[in-house]
Amino acid sequence: MNETKRLDLQAILERAPSGRALLIAGVAILGLAALGLGGWLWYNLNQSRGLAAYADALTRAEAGQAPNAPPAVRAQAIRELEAVLAEYPSSAAAADAAYQLGNLRYAEREYSAARGAYGIVLARGAAGTLRALALSGIAYTWEAERDFPKAAAAFKQAGDGIPPGDFLYEDVQIGLARNQELSGQKDLAVATYRQILKHAPKARAGDLVRGRLAALGAPVEP
Repeated sequence: MNETKRLDLQAILERAPSGRALLIAGVAILGLAALGLGGWLWYNLNQSRGLAAYADALTRAEAGQAPNAPPAVRAQAIRELEAVLAEYPSSAAAADAAYQLGNLRYAEREYSAARGAYGIVLARGAAGTLRALALSGIAYTWEAERDFPKAAAAFKQAGDGIPPGDFLYEDVQIGLARNQELSGQKDLAVATYRQILKHAPKARAGDLVRGRLAALGAPVEP
């Protein structure tokens, strides 16, 4: 019996990992943990650097959008925004920077480039106000190029989900109606103008809306 127990113990010991194997496994686990910690630290450091870079670029972008900003200042702001977007594309500030880049490109009348920048905002999954602003920016670029059907489509998309009480509601809906009118969609324009007065009866542009309805030969109420 004792001999059998010794044989069983010997078999267990032979199957058990050696001290060296355990040491190697322990070192490997520690190495993986260190890599994980290092990756986390690198990610956070990279995010911090990215946010700092975006802060500098956005400050210059604000200066570049001033009404009296010299072209050289806008050009520098554009270069810095493009550089920081290329270096830190996954930063939390990327969507905001792309929106400002779109505005600067629009100010330079570089409408296709502006749409590309606004498109980055949408690709980053922007929601709410920033999404509506980016879509409105796209709409204004199409309107500037006199592609009124595309402008109307973009304004309509921007207006989806914006409630009447939102500060963007009036501007987006007027933009939609204006481009529906310019693209020959008279009935849609009339319906949109009426919706503005219905949902925002004290709209700042109420006189403008009533004037457009009169010009289109449509009463305020159907």
